Amino acid sequence: MKFGVVVFPGSNCDRDTHDALAYELSQDVIMLWHKDKDVSMFSTKDCIILPGGFSYGDYLRCGAIARFSPIMQSVIDFANRGGKVLGICNGFQILCESHLLPGALLRNENQQFVGKNIFIRNDSGQVYKVPVAHGEGRYYADEKILDELEANDQVIFRYCDESGNVTPESNPNGALRNIAGICNAGRNVFAIMPHPERACSMALGNTDGREIFKNLLMTELLVRQA
Repeated sequence: MKFGVVVFPGSNCDRDTHDALAYELSQDVIMLWHKDKDVSMFSTKDCIILPGGFSYGDYLRCGAIARFSPIMQSVIDFANRGGKVLGICNGFQILCESHLLPGALLRNENQQFVGKNIFIRNDSGQVYKVPVAHGEGRYYADEKILDELEANDQVIFRYCDESGNVTPESNPNGALRNIAGICNAGRNVFAIMPHPERACSMALGNTDGREIFKNLLMTELLVRQA
């Protein structure tokens, strides 16, 4: 499996993502500039990642300008052909703006930037400690979409406490139904608001991000698609 990491003007987690994949998980990684259009080096078995940051300065709306960048036209086509696409934080916002994922990311409920370690759990109940760093991370969708996401098992992560309990107190941004990550119906486009790439190194005292990448990118969705 090969990975591409897109670099937009304002991206600030692109190198973190590259290093986590290349050095902690020993994966092949290619950096992609926002003006690039050629993604022919990737097959649908590979994955393109939209990293965290402030693409195009978050002008207009987070991810709204990045959605129209040259590389995103190719990423949208890649996803529509079945290629794997992951959005992290700002990447989540871009995927929603691109309509590859439903819903939107709104200003945090407390109207403040949130940067701290939190806990999330997957649909199997596994709990991970990972950092968040965002001002617009509150997932929102109408009730019909939320019900469809849950009915189709498209909610892949929820905010929880250290014991895995999904509570209002464990929700750092007011996201509806404590949603921290979702995927599309085809299970090849998915996104997470916390930063697993910042929890991959022993030097940082946390390697839960490695397991998130392994389970999400290299096992879980691939097995479900088989």
